[in-house]
Amino acid sequence: MVYWKQHLRLLAATQLLPALESGEETLVGGQAVLEGVMMRTPHAWGITVRKQTGEMVSHADLLQRPSDKRKWMGWPVVRGVVTLGYAMMLGFRALKFSANVALGEATGGTDAKPEDKVEISGWMAAVNIIFSLGFFILFYKFLPLLAATGLKHSFPALGNLVLFNLVDGFIRIGLFLLFVWGIARARDIHRVYEYHGAEHKTVFAFEDGGPVDIPRAQSFVTWHPRCGTSFLMTVMLICIVVYSLFPVHTFWGKFALRIAALPFIAGISYELIRYAAKKRNSLFALLTKPGLWLQRITTQPPSDDQVQCAITALDAALELEKQNGGELVIA
Repeated sequence: MVYWKQHLRLLAATQLLPALESGEETLVGGQAVLEGVMMRTPHAWGITVRKQTGEMVSHADLLQRPSDKRKWMGWPVVRGVVTLGYAMMLGFRALKFSANVALGEATGGTDAKPEDKVEISGWMAAVNIIFSLGFFILFYKFLPLLAATGLKHSFPALGNLVLFNLVDGFIRIGLFLLFVWGIARARDIHRVYEYHGAEHKTVFAFEDGGPVDIPRAQSFVTWHPRCGTSFLMTVMLICIVVYSLFPVHTFWGKFALRIAALPFIAGISYELIRYAAKKRNSLFALLTKPGLWLQRITTQPPSDDQVQCAITALDAALELEKQNGGELVIA
């Protein structure tokens, strides 16, 4: 029973992965996981998960930016798709680690016999990813299109391509808002949102310069412009514009467009978020405002213990970065 409960926790958190993960190639980013935080630097990542006993379990490893391997992966728009895909894979690894720590604790922890220990297996992880991808396509692509098409039969004015895609976009955003709000009713996910707030506060403290400690981190707000929540909201707004540029009128043609255009939209949205983060007074920065508002849901005020997890994860990543010749300089 405990085993399947942990799988359900992992599955629920995986649906939120794009909203929790900061995918930009930057000095420091991170992600909330189950009862912990993952932090990453340009060439390392660290994760810290707190057990029910209060003990913190940490892990750190090296990573390589995709653009370091192949220069074309650093091209504008392309870098967005590559970086986000890489961040999602790393994010799922971090989620899996946190789920395994919780699962190991529930089944006996370090005192359990080897034959009694279980963890999230590779095939279960693959099923989780496939289900999550299917859920995304069904919930955010198929259902909004189906609803907008149904409304078109009752309201002929929706035959206008721009108006149709506006309605489709508003339905998509409405479903997303309903999902992130509804799933927060679960205690486990609400705690993930608190760790999300801890991650943002810690990143702010690091970016501001000076020592990164609990009192200083707690002085910052929980919403951050480079958050995955802001990215998702930007994607949904850009979708409305892009879909309106293609005169496709059949249901399945529109559905195929929504799947095929997703990498391009993700790449464009990445560039806009990247630019807006640097030029916070620009017109493009307005695109991040809805995401910042939405972070009032996807981030919650963390406890000092949760901030300590985020700081410990950051320290682990920074130490490994330093050991391998990396040096982070705050601009």
